[in-house]
Amino acid sequence: MQSFDPVVESPVGRPGIRMQGSRVRGVHFFTARCALRPASGAASRRVVAALRAYCADARQLRQVDVVLDGTDFQQRVWHALRVIPAGQVMTYGALAKQLGSSARAVGNACRYNPLPILVPCRRVVAASGLGGFAGDLGGRLVDIKRRLLAHEGVEIAAPRPHVST
Repeated sequence: MQSFDPVVESPVGRPGIRMQGSRVRGVHFFTARCALRPASGAASRRVVAALRAYCADARQLRQVDVVLDGTDFQQRVWHALRVIPAGQVMTYGALAKQLGSSARAVGNACRYNPLPILVPCRRVVAASGLGGFAGDLGGRLVDIKRRLLAHEGVEIAAPRPHVST
């Protein structure tokens, strides 16, 4: 927990921000049990300001300096995610086709996205519904994805469970 500076309140929980110098290295979603932590420097204050601007208006996802360590393919996916506009979604399959890859490979790159608010993997959804988020297929993290998309004006209904008769 000590490596997160800051941990802030947001409509989707408490994102903890991991900085590396003046750049963002990671974002993790904590629960309300996690103590808030103020930004300790100018760079982390800029990140908090960017997050607050996004929370106030989904079209205001300001670019901040980031560190994105990953494979060449992950880098390509993460770059493509950053150009999907707020309020729009793309399926894993459509993004895979654009990148000359497979939907599963795109999903895996999204799963390992270290900056899930700043690199908007939430904007990539399954052909049949919401899909997963940060490696989870249900629960708190998928609820965060749903809420982030709703904030951007995108509503995706939860799939109905299949009932045999």
